[in-house]
This record gives sequence, structure tokens and C-alpha cells, in this order.
Amino acid sequence: MSDDHHVLPKDTLFKVFGGLIVLTALTVGVAYVPLGPLGVPVAIGIAAAKATLVVLFFMALKYDNPVNALTFTIGIIMVVVFITFTMFDTAFRGDLGNVTPQTVQEIEREQEAAQQEMDQINPENLRVAPADYPDQQGAGGNSAEGGGDESQ
Repeated sequence: MSDDHHVLPKDTLFKVFGGLIVLTALTVGVAYVPLGPLGVPVAIGIAAAKATLVVLFFMALKYDNPVNALTFTIGIIMVVVFITFTMFDTAFRGDLGNVTPQTVQEIEREQEAAQQEMDQINPENLRVAPADYPDQQGAGGNSAEGGGDESQ
């Protein structure tokens, strides 16, 4: 078994390290910029650039057997495919049948207005069934047949 490792000069390693520091500072800086839906792809892009530097130089894949680079590249492609499908899944979650252009505040205002209208309705107007009306014979025992006080 041969032991032919490529040794990088310290100068190259320090340049790569400096690039990683710059990319890390860029990651922190971008975190404070409101990018909206581009926030995740930008963060993933910066992380991919840092990972590429580490793999090529610190792990010496740049100077290694091309089969190893091919294996690594296929693995990365598979990870990208899986992350892409995961992003599609999470981007389109939710109750698609319950989509409305109104904001939550507008919907809450409408519900409060409807509740105020319901509170203003006279309870007498809500009677619809015979059970909703009080007993016409009298609750105190003054029925037409009983005729009198029950304490006798």
C-alpha cells in the first residue's frame, strides 16, 4: 500500500482558513439582512462554499484519486435532491382549501363584529320551538284543573 499523501504548504492552508473566516462572517452578516424566501438558499449556498473548501483542501480531495471525488460528488447530488424535495414539501404545506386573501386581523375584526351583532339580538326573537316558550299553565301549580294552592 502506497503512502503518497499530498502535503499542502502552510500558506495555502492559511489562505483557505482565511476564506472560511470570511465566509463565516458573511453568514453572520446575511443573517441580519431580511432576504425573505431567499434566506434559506443563500445560507445553504454559503455553507456549501465552506464545505467545498474544507473537502478540497483540508481533506485533500482535490489531490486524491478521481474515483473518490466522483463518489463524493454523487453523494452531494443525492443530498441536494433530498433537500430540494424537502423544501417543496415544507413550502406547500397547509390547508389549501382554507386559503383567503384576508389577514388574520381582518378575520378577527369580522368575527368580533358578528359577535356584537349576535349580542344585540333580543332573546325573544330567538324562540323557534315550543320548548323555547315558558309553560303557559303556570309553574306555581295554578293549572286550570288543579285550581288552588297545593298546601291545603
